[in-house]
Amino acid sequence: MMTAYAGAAAGDATFQSDKKVIIASSLGTVFEWYDFYLYGLLATYISAQFFSGVNETTGFILALGAFAAGFAVRPFGALVFGRIGDLVGRKNTFLVTMGIMGLSTFAVGLLPSYATIGVAAPLLLVLLRLLQGLALGGEYGGAATYVAEHAPAHRRGLYTSFIQTTATLGLFAALLVVIGLRTFVGEAAFAAWGWRLPFIISIVLLGVSLWIRLQLAESPAFQRMRDEGKTSKAPLTEAFARWGNLKIVLIALFGAAMGQAVVWYTGQFYALFFLEKMLKVDGATTNVLMAVALALGTPFFVIFGWLSDRIGRKPIIMAGCALAALTYFPLFGALTQAANPALAAAQARSPVTVVSHDADCSVQFDPIGRNRFDAKSCDVAKSWLAKNGISYANVEAPAGTIAQVRIGDRSFVAPDPAAVSGEARKVAIAAYQAALKTAVAAAGYPAKYDPAGMNTPLVIAILFFMVLLVTAVYGPIAALLVELFPTNIRYTSMSLPYHIGNGWFGGFLPTTAFAMVAATGDIYYGLWYPVVLAAITLVLGLLFLPETFRRDIEA
Repeated sequence: MMTAYAGAAAGDATFQSDKKVIIASSLGTVFEWYDFYLYGLLATYISAQFFSGVNETTGFILALGAFAAGFAVRPFGALVFGRIGDLVGRKNTFLVTMGIMGLSTFAVGLLPSYATIGVAAPLLLVLLRLLQGLALGGEYGGAATYVAEHAPAHRRGLYTSFIQTTATLGLFAALLVVIGLRTFVGEAAFAAWGWRLPFIISIVLLGVSLWIRLQLAESPAFQRMRDEGKTSKAPLTEAFARWGNLKIVLIALFGAAMGQAVVWYTGQFYALFFLEKMLKVDGATTNVLMAVALALGTPFFVIFGWLSDRIGRKPIIMAGCALAALTYFPLFGALTQAANPALAAAQARSPVTVVSHDADCSVQFDPIGRNRFDAKSCDVAKSWLAKNGISYANVEAPAGTIAQVRIGDRSFVAPDPAAVSGEARKVAIAAYQAALKTAVAAAGYPAKYDPAGMNTPLVIAILFFMVLLVTAVYGPIAALLVELFPTNIRYTSMSLPYHIGNGWFGGFLPTTAFAMVAATGDIYYGLWYPVVLAAITLVLGLLFLPETFRRDIEA
């Protein structure tokens, strides 16, 4: 049995076991992550429901943008709720954040679609995502701080690692719910209305989680500080207006949280989207593959948290960043070979290139959905390739060159929009696209993956390895951040770098990476984003990040 700790209030004879603290804090945080990540899992359906006024590629990137909106405001939630947590306490603060998160998620399930209320639908969706982001910005720091302040010094990494499992467990729970409902109601019904059910049933989880959290008392470290009258009167000023603490905040952000975040979101989200959008694996299969990898990998959050109590937080986090930077390109190449070998073979045997003058080409992403990409020959060529997920390389040609697509040793010159107009232009573009479709099919490019051709064990092994990297960087990070800052401004100080790292650098990763792919045509180009940021964190962390695992956090 774990050691019991005295209740927080002075003279209070109530005892809370460490186990109860960990379970109650973790279950509540699992619920919040479940809510938050439902959107990411259902981005394809949400794109169709709320962004149907634009083309498919743009709609998906906009849906990812709305997904990222929730991350954008997480640092502001960290400031608002972190300040409240340092002023009035950990427990009541994360009760409020849980209520906001749960009600916002429930409302997404009831929100009318674009076809029903027009542009108001995506606007309301983004508003709800913003509320979710604000709530999550206040939740994580409170839960991590609360558990750490209960933990024995020699088990702080172990105890807080259970909080670290909650993001993956929340994603895992969301995957199981989505898989179960898709199977129960069928794909057609799920696409039409069943996608709303995971959001709606979250109201039950909200009630259970709030009830569990209400059983907890305040953290002993904060209660002791409050009893002694030592709480901060101005947490934001003390945390960010004084260089001594601000310097540690910046080191925590760029030397730890930034790299941790991009590894986390690459391993658990970008890999998911990559399988579905780039490798053409159906959504149900993608969810099952990721669920298996998460089930295998989740125990390693606790293992790395436990290990960090023995060898330190820093070496484990830095090793995870280093391995990610070194292996992401070969890992995603191997994932293509394993998940869709026909696609990999076609790319090797008949690579696609677009020969054009770069200044004549538009980026194949239109935020307002009004560009039909039919005004220039380069756009005519690239738009069809982008829409159909065909990876291509760019070859620069002299100004005035009419763009052409090369598929293996065959060339297809695009129509010149300047030479045809009106109905004739539409006919010419349609004929050209039909010719490209026939050519890529003849070259072996599959319209979708072949289940019989997939090497399922290898796909799961690759996904598992990426999840393992996630556990290495994420398992010890809560203990590290808690140990970097003093008790009176801990909630505020640790929350901001964590949520800038995970909210901005990590949360924007899927949108940024897919926009990079759309801009270049190379399905692997988006990997430069996590690789470069992980490498920067590795260098800065090795140079400036202190080791913290033997620090006294009672001060």
